[in-house]
Amino acid sequence: MPFGLKIVKQNCEGLVETLGKYSRTVQSGLNIYIPFLQKIRTVSLAMKPLSLKKYSIITEDNAEVSASVTLNYHVTDSAKYQYENTDSVESMSQLVRGHLRDIVGRMDLNEVLGSTAKINQDLAEAIGDLTNTYGINVDRINIDELTPSVAIQEAMDKQLTADRERKAEISKAEGDAQSIQLRTKAQNEALIATANANAKATRIKADAEKYRIDTIQSGLTNADAKYFENQSINAFAELAKSDSNLIVTPLDQADQYGRMASLKKIWDASDSKK
Repeated sequence: MPFGLKIVKQNCEGLVETLGKYSRTVQSGLNIYIPFLQKIRTVSLAMKPLSLKKYSIITEDNAEVSASVTLNYHVTDSAKYQYENTDSVESMSQLVRGHLRDIVGRMDLNEVLGSTAKINQDLAEAIGDLTNTYGINVDRINIDELTPSVAIQEAMDKQLTADRERKAEISKAEGDAQSIQLRTKAQNEALIATANANAKATRIKADAEKYRIDTIQSGLTNADAKYFENQSINAFAELAKSDSNLIVTPLDQADQYGRMASLKKIWDASDSKK
């Protein structure tokens, strides 16, 4: 047969080569070519995943970070993809690595570890349409992992441990301070309550004493001479019981001396009979 038949699968393109030179592009379906003179090379246009191997990146503060990247791409121009680069996929991978190094190299370690989403966005914008040179478009790119070196991880672990211990000490100190404050407050409140109770008791006692004195004074105001004479007799009676030889008495009651002596004798005689 002077002609050959070639079926190009769905979502693929066929590159017709005549004597080894690209001549035209054919679409999916049944295509005719001249055997021995022509050849149809099939290129898939479907989206493909690609995982880039881990590689080291140095941050702005000279920390070593291991990066792992995955991306999805598809061929947009099968002729460029096949003929203008010996390995378009590897060229695309190198472009991604280079831009990621540039982005991470302008950030310090803490910012890198906490800004994965931002790095993904910046990397996608940086690549943009650059991969069109290879007939490829990057549909999605994602940084799966950013891992510091072992030495940095050990230093970070020590720092985290120190921070936890420091926070624990601060919490303990704050708890002790609060406990002392509450205890001091309770003691002060107890002292105040005791002082208030003592003051109230003193005030009540003073009021009672004042009431007693006022009552006595009020009674003395209305007392007549007989009351005071009775009080004097009671006082002399008490003196008669004592062993004292000296008695001080008002001048107007000097006539009572004899009575006192008589009472003393009567009292002594009564005691001797008993």
